[in-house]
Amino acid sequence: MSESPSPESPPTAAYDYELPRDLIASHPARRRDESRLLVLHRDTGHVEHRAFADIVSYVPAGDALVLNETRVLAARLRGQKTTGARAEVLLLHPLAVERPDSTDDAWVAVVRPGARLRPGSTVVIADDLHIDIADTLPDGRRVVHLRTSLSLDDALDRYGEVPLPPYIEREVEPADRERYQTVYAREPGSVAAPTAGLHFTPALLQTLEARGVGIVRLVLHIGLGTFRPVEVDDPADHPMHAERYSVSDDAAARLNAVRARGGRLWAVGTTVTRTLETCSDDEGYIRAGSGWTSLFIRPPYRFRAVDRLITNFHLPRSTLIMLVAALAGHEHVMAAYREAVAHRYRFYSYGDAMLIL
Repeated sequence: MSESPSPESPPTAAYDYELPRDLIASHPARRRDESRLLVLHRDTGHVEHRAFADIVSYVPAGDALVLNETRVLAARLRGQKTTGARAEVLLLHPLAVERPDSTDDAWVAVVRPGARLRPGSTVVIADDLHIDIADTLPDGRRVVHLRTSLSLDDALDRYGEVPLPPYIEREVEPADRERYQTVYAREPGSVAAPTAGLHFTPALLQTLEARGVGIVRLVLHIGLGTFRPVEVDDPADHPMHAERYSVSDDAAARLNAVRARGGRLWAVGTTVTRTLETCSDDEGYIRAGSGWTSLFIRPPYRFRAVDRLITNFHLPRSTLIMLVAALAGHEHVMAAYREAVAHRYRFYSYGDAMLIL
């Protein structure tokens, strides 16, 4: 049994806040960079209210902005069982990601209704796409095979939906295919977008680069665990989900060069933060590599690589709001969230942004 949380390590209930439902953004802003930006100075708790496009005035030349290039798969497939009952399959990743010795084209997926889709079942998505349930994993996920004459890309492009988060309570719309991706998304593999990056436009990134800011890219593929709430009183007892990351030799070298010159690293999102902190040593030196991270960042974590954070507003009791509190301080973060509610900021994936200095 773990010890009771200390004041430096607040209990889960300390991350609750009241949020009117109408502040949960169901659609993105008209333009990506028209989102609002709450700026939190973590040394004092002072808050500024700005527009996201103002980000260029905060990031100085010589610093590096670090982006997550993951791309959300249109991996939600709706169909029916052979009995005619409705069914749904959400592809997560190829089985070989978890079992490198696997040589077939099986995928790991979650299915609905889970109780009725046992091994041997088939979900018919279309005449040219059937999904066979091959096995059940210990955690309830399924191993599935796609039977189709199409390539995977063509099958998902034709029949797949972007898996919007559960708190966006509407049907997927055609615009979501573009707006629930960052403009720099490149490497397919996520079931959720790295939402802090949704506010950037190509022009905004070009402006930053022209001002001498380094743009460095890495990959962390976001899994369903990102939406899992912390349900235990002490966050230390929460089983943190694992996600796949990759940091290239070039990215690590560029980031280490920035730090050696005295520059700062600006993480665009909690996924970049977890990746950089996973790959850094006690001195902040970043190692290239790939693998799985289950790093749970929460107070009183000591950051080694990340100096600044651009993020969205996160769900109560989530591991993501705990990460933000670890960087900016629990009291400052919760006060900033209350101010964001009072000023009617838009929350969650399609919502407004927050900058922590």
